[in-house]
This record gives sequence, C-alpha cells and structure tokens, in this order.
Amino acid sequence: MSAPLAPIDLRSGTILGDEVYARIGAAIFDGTLSSGQRLRDVDLAAQLGVSRTPVREALQRLERFGLVEIAVGRYTRVSAPDERVRDETGVFTAYFMGNALRLALQHADDAQLAEILQRADAVVDSALRKDGLALFENSTNMFITITRASGNSVFIGFIREASLAIQRNLRGWTPFVAGPLSRADAYLRLRDQIAARDADGAELTLRQLHGVA
Repeated sequence: MSAPLAPIDLRSGTILGDEVYARIGAAIFDGTLSSGQRLRDVDLAAQLGVSRTPVREALQRLERFGLVEIAVGRYTRVSAPDERVRDETGVFTAYFMGNALRLALQHADDAQLAEILQRADAVVDSALRKDGLALFENSTNMFITITRASGNSVFIGFIREASLAIQRNLRGWTPFVAGPLSRADAYLRLRDQIAARDADGAELTLRQLHGVA
C-alpha cells in the first residue's frame, strides 16, 4: 500500500464503524487508495489501529455504494467508475438533489435558509468565474446543507452513506460540470428561487441545469 492511513483517534460520541467507513472512503476519494488497488483487511486494520471486524464491515458498506469490489475468496479492491456508472450517478444525483431541495424549502427555518443562501452565493460565484472544480465543491457543500435542512431522516442518513461515492464518481467528470458551468444565469435564478422558497421553480431549474427536466 503506497501511503498508510493514519491511526484512528476515536473521540467521545464517535461510532468506530462509522469512523472506519469514513476514513477508508475518504482515502479512496482523495486517491490515497487508488482505483484497482487491492485491499487487505488485516493491513487496513493495522494502519488504523483497530480490529479487522469494523474494517470488514466498512468494506462491505463501501461495496454497496460501488467504491469497492469484492470477489469472495479472491480479492477486495478499489473500483474504477466507468462512463455508465458516472452517467447513472449524475442522473440519480440530479433527481435526489431536486427532491431534497423541495423538502428543504418547505421545512427549513429562517436560519437554515440563510445558511443555504450563503452556500448558494458561493455556487453562483464559482459559476460566474467559470471555475469547474470550485463549482463542484461548492455545489456539494450546498446540497449537504440542503439535505440536512430537509428534516427528513431517511434523506439525511442516505446522503451520509452515499456522499463519498457520489463525489468520487462525479468530481472532475466533464459532462456533469461543463453544461451547468456554461449557464451561470440559471444559478442566479436558482439562488433567487431558493430565497423566495419557490420549491417548484427551484426544483425545475436544478433539473434543467443537469439535463433531466
């Protein structure tokens, strides 16, 4: 393994299994664990300073979201997303974000709405500057905030599990960024619709941005 993972320093209130999942997932996302790399639970457990059980559980969770491939008795390795996986992730994410946005605009209090708008302003700024990487990062932050503001525990739980896979599959993928990046006016419209709590308009604009309306 090219770069060992740092040992886990478990803090009060943190669940070990969740921390192991997040740590391995983040290493896949940032390339510390690269596509095609074989993963041995005994090695990961030693590096993280934990037993093999939470590592095995984490790898199974990561497999469910496509970050890891497991062939029982043969290998466990980091997956490599292909164009079909990226495309399907993009379509799913656009619909999911639209639904989360609708819920958030219906249920968010004024403080939560202000936080969403702050995130939306960063998205608009990225679009106006035509900075694709910043647009993706700021959009991700905005929709994590939106999902939390939805007040829906199922949405919140799902995005907590799936966010790493979504980001890994879509970050830097030109079709998901290039089209929206060329339509800064739509982001300005989306920001105004969020401010007005126009759930119908905001959901439609978001889906139009990603070509699924």
